[in-house]
Amino acid sequence: MKVLGHKIELLTGLLLHDVTMAGLQELRFPEEKPLLRGQDAAELENSDTFLLAVDTDWKEHDIETPYGLLHVVIRGSPKGNRPAILTYHDVGLNHKLCFNTFFNFEDMQEITKHFVVCHVDAPGQQVGASQFPQGYQFPSMEQLAAMLPSVVQHFGFKYVIGIGVGAGAYVLAKFALIFPDLVEGLVLMNIDPNGKGWIDWAATKLSGLTSTLPDTVLSHLFSQEELVNNTELVQSYRQQIGNVVNQANLQLFWNMYNSRRDLDINRPGTVPNAKTLRCPVMLVVGDNAPAEDGVVECNSKLDPTTTTFLKMADSGGLPQVTQPGKLTEAFKYFLQGMGYIAYLKDRRLSGGAVPSASMTRLARSRTASLTSASSVDGSRPQACTHSESSEGLGQVNHTMEVSC
Repeated sequence: MKVLGHKIELLTGLLLHDVTMAGLQELRFPEEKPLLRGQDAAELENSDTFLLAVDTDWKEHDIETPYGLLHVVIRGSPKGNRPAILTYHDVGLNHKLCFNTFFNFEDMQEITKHFVVCHVDAPGQQVGASQFPQGYQFPSMEQLAAMLPSVVQHFGFKYVIGIGVGAGAYVLAKFALIFPDLVEGLVLMNIDPNGKGWIDWAATKLSGLTSTLPDTVLSHLFSQEELVNNTELVQSYRQQIGNVVNQANLQLFWNMYNSRRDLDINRPGTVPNAKTLRCPVMLVVGDNAPAEDGVVECNSKLDPTTTTFLKMADSGGLPQVTQPGKLTEAFKYFLQGMGYIAYLKDRRLSGGAVPSASMTRLARSRTASLTSASSVDGSRPQACTHSESSEGLGQVNHTMEVSC
């Protein structure tokens, strides 16, 4: 489903296209230059830097859970009452292949130095993982979510801000539904809240008979246009998926993800006793991503007062890889909207740190609720969710579509 409408340009900086369709508002932010410094797309595609690991100060752990061991890498220690940032990767990847480019981005490191960061690898998907024995039962998607409280307890986290991609986004959403008190916020990229129907299931089975496992997974990660045109990036991932991830273990994870059930969420007020995500959520998808329809549908099922829909222009199936700067910018304001990181160093200004009130157009357009600066290191902030109004532009809903 595409949001339709005409573009209205404002020379003052904020551009608003207010079209109501399924509760969405579309905001576009044309920029001659990126909001943050980033890699040129051609430079990224011709480089393998996004696959390289920078493991300084990272510590590896194998954590016992009710459904088996989880491999986790962590940097830093809990900082006061701040949540940990916990990530979960997509099927076919691991934390390195999925998140290295994003977390190694210089501006992202400026953010993460304020938090402990914890990367979770799905069972058997980490680099160097041993093959599961014959007859091993891979955990269901619900069981994968139920493994995460053991991670939280092991490290003494009070709550987490989750960042998930694809299958990892589904796991984190399930985790937040089952254990809402442990989740402060969610960034969900490429989430599909729907289980596969019989037609999709049959198509997946047929694809598995005619294609290699890495190629089948690539069609999940990238759009057809990317598979045809973005050959160097796709080839790099094809090689890494085939060589780094244990193929037998990957097959088990792939099969389990494709047998997932619908995520049991509904927009409040639409059905009796509707379940929904209680924390602030930022949904992210590229404008050329195979998961676009699923993310749009997930957006329609969430509470519009606590949900932001970020649709990234010139981005495909892995926005955290191809557009780390733009995603970092959005993540910064997502955190500020919850009352964290009241002051961040902005290298574009000679004056050093700038307060969260000095926002770019992206931040001002959001209906973020900012708590006082004292909440950064104090008690857990209670982010209220209200709507701002722009003079002459009408009310801006927290649920919106953003093209960066």
